[in-house]
Amino acid sequence: MVLIGASAVYAGTDYHLGTLSHMGPGFFPAAIGTLLALVGLMIAASARSRGNADAVSEKGLPVEGGHGHAFPDLRGGACILLGILAFLLLGEWGGLLPATFAIVFISALGDRTNTIKQALLLASSMCVIAIVVFWWALQLQLPLFRWG
Repeated sequence: MVLIGASAVYAGTDYHLGTLSHMGPGFFPAAIGTLLALVGLMIAASARSRGNADAVSEKGLPVEGGHGHAFPDLRGGACILLGILAFLLLGEWGGLLPATFAIVFISALGDRTNTIKQALLLASSMCVIAIVVFWWALQLQLPLFRWG
């Protein structure tokens, strides 16, 4: 994350950055890249400070129940990838609301602590936020619903 963020900042400096009141084309990539790099550093710091709280194998994979069976948990990554694919497909053929609902609902199921009810509530809340921010305030040219 830090490398991707730093790369975005570097690429953004090829364009005019401008100021907060008059943003140039390089301002947004540089700002997002900076935020991404900072989040990456915070994640690294929190992982380092956690120490050996979880049992891990020599390969860095979690050890389940202390039985010596090391395996990666693929549920979270799979749900995030499926959510992105659903957003792409539904954004093209279904509109903003179905796409937003799908990406949030499917991605929320990647967390084993979330229930179906929590995922539904989160996805519904994000749909309301998407309507207010993207459709109403920013007037994004993506219809709320599209069939076909």
